[in-house]
Amino acid sequence: MQNPSIPYHHLLSRRQWLARHAAGFGQLAMAGLLASPTGGGKASAETSGALAEPHFKPRAKHVIFLFMDGGMSQVDTFDPKPRLATDAGKPFPMRIDATQFDQIGKILPSLWPFRPRGQSGLPISDLFPHLARHADDLCVIRSLTSEFPEHAQACYFVHTGSGVQGRPSVGAWASYGLGTENSNLPGFVVLNGGMIPLGGVGCYASGFLPAEHTGAFFHVGGQGPIVENITPAHSSAKQRMSLDFIRSADHEFRHRLGDEGQAVESAVRTMELAANMQSAVPEAADVATESAATKALYGVDSADPIMARYAKEALIARRLIERGVRFVELTMVNGLRFVSPWDSHGSMREEHGRCARSVDQPIGALIHDLKSRGLWQDTLLVCSSEFGRTPFGQGTDGRDHNPQGFSCWLAGGAVKGGMAYGATDEFGYRAVSDVVTMHDLHATILHAMGVDHTRLTYRFGGRDYRLTDVFGNVVKPILA
Repeated sequence: MQNPSIPYHHLLSRRQWLARHAAGFGQLAMAGLLASPTGGGKASAETSGALAEPHFKPRAKHVIFLFMDGGMSQVDTFDPKPRLATDAGKPFPMRIDATQFDQIGKILPSLWPFRPRGQSGLPISDLFPHLARHADDLCVIRSLTSEFPEHAQACYFVHTGSGVQGRPSVGAWASYGLGTENSNLPGFVVLNGGMIPLGGVGCYASGFLPAEHTGAFFHVGGQGPIVENITPAHSSAKQRMSLDFIRSADHEFRHRLGDEGQAVESAVRTMELAANMQSAVPEAADVATESAATKALYGVDSADPIMARYAKEALIARRLIERGVRFVELTMVNGLRFVSPWDSHGSMREEHGRCARSVDQPIGALIHDLKSRGLWQDTLLVCSSEFGRTPFGQGTDGRDHNPQGFSCWLAGGAVKGGMAYGATDEFGYRAVSDVVTMHDLHATILHAMGVDHTRLTYRFGGRDYRLTDVFGNVVKPILA
């Protein structure tokens, strides 16, 4: 019952009371940060994500997404097709869907031989000699499909489950649902080697989710700092005065907005995270503290600058999940091709060979390192392109885009190793058995993290959205 001595217009809702006092809470948090030399601290379940706890026991706490930008050829990597060698040079006998450039050549055999690898005998081509040593850890999906044959739309699709810009990235959904285990680092980090996929930064956006779940870009191996403005411009005392002033202004603004101030609250949380990152990021990204043996394992000091840059990405990825980051994506490295490095419409042997050499040793080292440090069981590795490539040639030495059936692989404690799931036809063109859609892949990634993809939703524009829209089934046969 209202106290008659208090005018009605002076009563505050819970949100308004929190808004009026949030600046003070922020000052306390900032004081703790400035008093600590490292700014360390675990994020609480109540503040780090939408879920207080996962829907069920997670098989993996962290995801590292190795994006092979441009379209890695399945029939030259993980899906051997002897029929291509038998019918090499003949016209392709099956119905052909529209291709990107409509330059249909003859059947083109695999350019690298396949061999059975490990105890499982999983076939992997000679394109990946280092990765092949870990065949018994890989779960190869040979029947992945996409709905889009064009790079930008397909890149959006593999990242967000939609072919148009504006939806949240899978990493943003993971961060939104589960948060980060470290309050001083983002839940979703993109390690940028200088080659952003076609579609741009929209592939890593938070869309309609709160802003703090946007992928934070760490620029690896470039000339500038790993994160822009990561070095404080002022002393701790002066910085604190500035932050206190900003919080005070935000506090007044949020008070005026009342129950509509969620976006402002999200912006304030992003600002506070940025302040925390000023101490946490340089330490997390400092690979100089690693042993000489570890750096050599990854190839950080390789004479090949492109491989060295990707090796640094892979090593920082391990350091980030070690420090509690939920979702990390690695991009391809600038210098391989002007755009979409795996997009080998011609010079297939040269271009695919160069891409594979740049990532093979670092990825193999990442698998080895995760195991040796006890991180394997809590980590899910996902390696995929936006689509595959045609089994028939484009011209004489290239392959066009192929979303009808291609390969990706998963590894880590969440999945069974040494196995292949699904199949394409005898030419490797179209998925024909145990077909896996992109929504299925996303549902499986979330499931591995303990999240039911049908229950992780966000209300926007009058309806509940989820990563998988109204589609997607968990690929349960591959789960450990």
